[in-house]
Amino acid sequence: MIRCIAIDMDGTLLTSTQEITEENREAIKDAQAKGVEVVIATGRAYEEAGDLLKDAGIITPMICANGAEIRTNEHVIVDTNPLSKGLARQIAELLHKHQVYYEVYTNRGTYTVDKTVARSLIMDIFTVSGHVKDMEEIKRAAEERLAVIHQLDSYEELFEDDDQIIYKLLAFHFDPIVLGNVREELTKLVGVAISASGKENLEITSVHAQKGVALEKFVNARNISLSNTMAIGDNYNDVSMFQKAGRAVAMGNAVEDIQRQCHFVTGTNEESGVAQAIRKALEV
Repeated sequence: MIRCIAIDMDGTLLTSTQEITEENREAIKDAQAKGVEVVIATGRAYEEAGDLLKDAGIITPMICANGAEIRTNEHVIVDTNPLSKGLARQIAELLHKHQVYYEVYTNRGTYTVDKTVARSLIMDIFTVSGHVKDMEEIKRAAEERLAVIHQLDSYEELFEDDDQIIYKLLAFHFDPIVLGNVREELTKLVGVAISASGKENLEITSVHAQKGVALEKFVNARNISLSNTMAIGDNYNDVSMFQKAGRAVAMGNAVEDIQRQCHFVTGTNEESGVAQAIRKALEV
């Protein structure tokens, strides 16, 4: 019997136009009405995720930045698993050496040193994915994301500010060889977890900030067994959840490698695959 459902956002709960379908919304509410604990587990910062859920009328706890931050139903922070400033600097220096663009996620939001590059990158990703074909939709999605990203002259401002807690570095590059080289060097750093939410990025967090680690903490605090937990996702930053959950569900739009690591495959994010997975689980 499923007592907890963890749901990824991008490529999972959200459509390619960053919307939550009515079917997904209703299925989540039905699960909650039946006493099932639902938690959103996303690589996004809270600022990028919270408003989308509020606008859809979805009230759940949240695992943000791949587990670097955990929030209650009221979105109050109850746990953080940051990178040390020293380790964050090492990662930043490595990315800079390889000339890889990156953004930094902190307790105060998401930061870039170049919004022009950020805008171009977001539009390229949407265009290359092929899921969004309307250029106006692509521009709108890019501007919505940029609206919650802060610009700095230098990331040193974050590293030197004691009030800024570093959650994650998100690196982008369209050359898989470059990303492969960066990943290889990152694996030599102690205490780092490396995942991805797309073929053109790397998500770099503390080894303690992984969705699976956060999910295990979450269910333990509620006396729920992982065997009674379902995780739904579409990418490599969801794998740690899949490995922990008793019922791992891959989206129909996930690559074959991800699908092979799960117990079930549901519909795509455009087909309300989350709702399909929830309905099937509640039938049991």
